[in-house]
Amino acid sequence: MNFVEAAAMSSFLPATTESIALALEAKDPSEAISILYRVLDDPSSSSEALRMKEQAITNLTDFLRQESRAEDLRSLLTQLRPFFSLIPKAKTAKIVRGIIDSVARIPGTSDLQIALCKEMVQWTRAEKRTFLRQRVEARLAALLMETKEYSEALTLLSGLVKEVRRLDDKLLLVDIDLLESKLHFSLRNLPKAKAALTAARTAANAIYVPPAQQGAIDLQSGILHAEEKDYKTAYSYFFEAFESFNALEDPKAVYSLKYMLLCKIMVSQADDVAGIISSKAGLQYVGPDLDAMKAVADAHSKRSLKLFETALRDYKAQLEEDPIVHRHLSSLYDTLLEQNLCRLIEPFSRVEIAHIAELIELPIDHVERKLSQMILDKKFAGTLDQGAGCLVIFDDPKTDAIYPATLETISNIGKVVDSLYVRSAKIMA
Repeated sequence: MNFVEAAAMSSFLPATTESIALALEAKDPSEAISILYRVLDDPSSSSEALRMKEQAITNLTDFLRQESRAEDLRSLLTQLRPFFSLIPKAKTAKIVRGIIDSVARIPGTSDLQIALCKEMVQWTRAEKRTFLRQRVEARLAALLMETKEYSEALTLLSGLVKEVRRLDDKLLLVDIDLLESKLHFSLRNLPKAKAALTAARTAANAIYVPPAQQGAIDLQSGILHAEEKDYKTAYSYFFEAFESFNALEDPKAVYSLKYMLLCKIMVSQADDVAGIISSKAGLQYVGPDLDAMKAVADAHSKRSLKLFETALRDYKAQLEEDPIVHRHLSSLYDTLLEQNLCRLIEPFSRVEIAHIAELIELPIDHVERKLSQMILDKKFAGTLDQGAGCLVIFDDPKTDAIYPATLETISNIGKVVDSLYVRSAKIMA
């Protein structure tokens, strides 16, 4: 009787390399999954059998993920609980996190992931597996934040951060502080977001931080600096994040590059955008995200509000639905509106507001309000003649040299008086 015939007669398969090979050679994934389940049913608890079962779990997780069987992955975690009591806690943590990661890679499973994490938190509390529980709770907080359950996520993180600080687990502390920074940023609490990020950087400086984690810290730093309109510093952080993610071939690299281009546009260096996209690193990520930023850069370079609105319409998913880019679109719109108005009024010394509104294709009251704001902000010299419905533009005022010359004279007189005072003091002495 050969191995296959013996296996067919048994309700379970022995946990051996032959059984694993049989699963990998199966004609379709369903058959492979069935074989691997039978391998896990093997009652043997020898060291070799346990090692083979670990391999079977890894393969089974991959097959279930490929088949998008998220519920089966959830059930698998429950079925494996007796097995976890036979293997080291570190291996248990690796398997649990691997299965949760596999569920996360199946689209549309956010609610299932939250339920799964809550189940695992209860189990880890009962089993007193503190190390694993803290990591699952951190994952749960991230999922709650993604689903906009901010208050629940904040409550969970507040307790977790105190516990982890007491245990001094710096690697996990970096993750939690970074997550807390993102959560406070989502709640628009910038001081707390910056404080949490500083705490993450402090913890990261004391240990070796994996490149992916360092990239995440730099990305969050860039986002916070951009929020404070410090786009030059933000650009340098986004560049560091891009280099980290690019080396790892991480999908987040394209977002870092996208935000780098946003910073260039916001500091009126839109002409640099095309060069960055056509660079060796940029060409790897050519796609809708970079096309969207190029369209915005072109609109900015041409000072064209119409091109900007076209870009927003054509690339809605990449621009308006990206929460980071969307935060800066209103200020970018204002900048383009100002530049467009300046371009339109350049040839005139006196022009009807209705004519400007017609040229820019915006309501008259909106244009009039914006022009008055620009005059008050000294973007150009002029006045609104509301009686006639006109804008009067003044010539650029010539700088009066008398005032600085007077200040210089007074300064020199002060030096002479001080010098005479010192001399008289010496004579008197």
